[in-house]
Amino acid sequence: MTDARGQMTEPRMTRLTDFQPYPFRVNQVELTFELDPLSTRVTQVSQFERIGDEAVPLVLNGLDLALESISIDGMPLDQTHYRRVDETLTIDEIPESFTLVVVTRIAPAANTALEGLYVSNGMFCTQCEAEGFRRITYYPDRPDVLAKFRTRIVAPAEYPTLLSNGNLIAETTHPNAVRDVVWEDPFPKPCYLFALVAGDLACVADEFVTMSGRAVDLRIYVEAKDLDRVDHAMQSLKRAMLWDEEVYGREYDLDVFMIVAVSHFNMGAMENKGLNIFNTSCVLASPESATDQAFQRIEAIVAHEYFHNWSGNRVTCRDWFQLSLKEGFTVFRDSAFSADVNSPAVKRIQDVSYLRTAQFNEDGGPTAHPVQPESYLEISNFYTLTIYEKGAEVVRMLATLLGPELFRKGTDLYFDRHDGSAATIEDFVAAMADVSGRDLTQFMQWYRIAGTPRLSVDTTMEGDTLVVQLRQAAPVIHSGELPPFLIPIRMAVIDAISGEEIVPETVVELATASQTLRFPGLTGQPVLSVLRGLSAPVKLDVSRSLDERLALARFDQDGVSQWDAMQSLWIDTLVDLVRDGSSPLLLPVTELVSGLLQDATALRDPARLAELLTLPADTVLWDRMRPADPQAIVSVRKQLRTHLARELADQWSGVYHAMQVDGPYRPVAGEIGQRSLGLLALGMMARHGGCDAVLTALFDHATNLTERFAAYRIARVDASADVGVTLSERFLAAAETDEVLDLWLSTEAVNESTATLERVQELTMHPRFSWTNPNRVRAVVGAFAHRNVKAFHCAEGYAWLADVIGRLDQSNPQMASRMVQPLGQWALLATPYATAMQAALESLAVMKLSTDLYEIVEKSRKPS
Repeated sequence: MTDARGQMTEPRMTRLTDFQPYPFRVNQVELTFELDPLSTRVTQVSQFERIGDEAVPLVLNGLDLALESISIDGMPLDQTHYRRVDETLTIDEIPESFTLVVVTRIAPAANTALEGLYVSNGMFCTQCEAEGFRRITYYPDRPDVLAKFRTRIVAPAEYPTLLSNGNLIAETTHPNAVRDVVWEDPFPKPCYLFALVAGDLACVADEFVTMSGRAVDLRIYVEAKDLDRVDHAMQSLKRAMLWDEEVYGREYDLDVFMIVAVSHFNMGAMENKGLNIFNTSCVLASPESATDQAFQRIEAIVAHEYFHNWSGNRVTCRDWFQLSLKEGFTVFRDSAFSADVNSPAVKRIQDVSYLRTAQFNEDGGPTAHPVQPESYLEISNFYTLTIYEKGAEVVRMLATLLGPELFRKGTDLYFDRHDGSAATIEDFVAAMADVSGRDLTQFMQWYRIAGTPRLSVDTTMEGDTLVVQLRQAAPVIHSGELPPFLIPIRMAVIDAISGEEIVPETVVELATASQTLRFPGLTGQPVLSVLRGLSAPVKLDVSRSLDERLALARFDQDGVSQWDAMQSLWIDTLVDLVRDGSSPLLLPVTELVSGLLQDATALRDPARLAELLTLPADTVLWDRMRPADPQAIVSVRKQLRTHLARELADQWSGVYHAMQVDGPYRPVAGEIGQRSLGLLALGMMARHGGCDAVLTALFDHATNLTERFAAYRIARVDASADVGVTLSERFLAAAETDEVLDLWLSTEAVNESTATLERVQELTMHPRFSWTNPNRVRAVVGAFAHRNVKAFHCAEGYAWLADVIGRLDQSNPQMASRMVQPLGQWALLATPYATAMQAALESLAVMKLSTDLYEIVEKSRKPS
């Protein structure tokens, strides 16, 4: 294994049990940046005060820094006064309080890791979470060291926009046209929240008046060519600010809130205090350059980063083992926001689908880890679905157990207790325990144990009494006994004939290995609707007859339970087709779909119906059919779609035309739902054949990217070859923005008709493709590895991905490590695939790897 400089090192494990508070307090930090792309000079002046053991030395972190000078209280230190080892600089003899001055030089233009200070499209920007600040200056780069920052930026005239955290307090233009600005953040923060941007940017400005009457300036900075694509992000920001006041009582605290769009960015966005830095794909939108899904994603990400102002910035995490304290809680908050401004049922179905498709897969694989990890080699590898999505589900369970009123009191207490400090997961749960009077010791297992627990549900009728037997089992990745989890289970009973709820919804807390419930005095045909809304992140095994599942898929008022019943029918049908070539479920499932397409109630919520009619993801099927043959599953998926397209051809056509939206494009929930169902129906029409003219007409006359992209995407798979090629060429010719280009690249990389490995390699040679731009790499390599089953799942596909990962590791280790996941799924697949995946991982293991990549490759090689 090698470090970022290519030098051989031994991996060093960081453990939660080894945590020690930093022995110094940093009261004030003053930074001066003299910007130059090739050689930027950084001067740090910091006020330190000892708060720990006198015998403990001062340890600072630094990486790839040219140290010009270092002094304490004005006394220069030479190399006999300090030691530099790996990423630390240690000074043994330190007074009780002192002023530290460090002068370093860095090379932003050469920084391809995109951590610390780097240059993107001629613009300086930063990314300091988790450990990027050490690439700027020597400093205690850890989240529990909070200080007030004042930042001075000195730059030539070609960088007229100079931004940092906090409020602008001084601005000067010198006679030589050099600009000089000073920003001051009055709130203490860890260095991972530091931000700087310098460039020639245009600004869209607005204002938000807080609940206390303060006027806050809102600014979004972009390249001038993108000014017309900012309004949606601005309106999303204002909605999020209002929502956080109304739902959590949280008001913004600075005079200005800024967002900057950056084209080269490893993350989606970063919540730096007062100066959020966003990947351009997460902030820029117009009807011509963003799909419905992109509009919704932008709204959610803008809200997520804004909500971090309290759940992450004002209260931060003590150490990186507490990462889900800010990320899981904030995902929970942004999910609730998106549900409130769109469709709660559809948003929850989408969240549950993503959890089961991706996070459950992670939780059962070689990189499984608890929401609160116990150790890591490289913290950037723990920005995972478990930390974010499962962490949000754990917070959701707390909200379910306490109820809305007590949960709000708990969050208020948490913010009040820990404002301006670094907290732990235990602090968050303690606030909930204190307001509710509950002992939540058992609940902490959700944070500390990896894997997905299993919940088994059996029902029987004893006369007019429905008897429900609940049993829980430990995650399959654990071979031994585990104490039971505290599992909140939302359930109701419906009548299979009328669809009415005959037992209203209730929440049952399963705190033991098993529990029996009895619902007496029932009439009709009772069917249990259980784990509604996915009230706990568990794998559900429930014994239901075909008639019961059909009834739930028709009538259940809970969106997730209805969708779950439909998913079980889809899964069983596909399993039958793989194993037997036919399925007795084909007729009843086809009749069910036909009925839903004619149901006026279902059609009134087209987005929900579209989710019901979407087939399960491959990873869900792999888990069910392990060891799975991915190519066989692709084949039967196509077989099932062809059957439904043929049998219900007239209904698909009717739904497509009924879902047309009149008037100008609006990315609002109702119209997004109509387009979603309508385009799903169009895909079925194309699958049946004879749709070339319809697809071409839609492409020609579409007033928005959602419909134009759908016409091209569907044509690429199910139209004639000539039409598919023509629409592909026309879509690319009109792809003026990078976001539209990425849609074209990803579609060309995944469509099952033409996307061979050779075609994917050709895409990486396109003039607008760049290996240094994470968005381009994700659009081609990421899409190919995750979604092109036909071409990727073979020895050649796996070997090519391994080669790409090894090359990426030389310039961007974070990006490289995040590309490994498709190769870590070998335990789910049949022998030929598993063996080839393991060979690809072994080819990586013998290379000289960064810490980021080494950790993921080593875990992925081991059985889950």
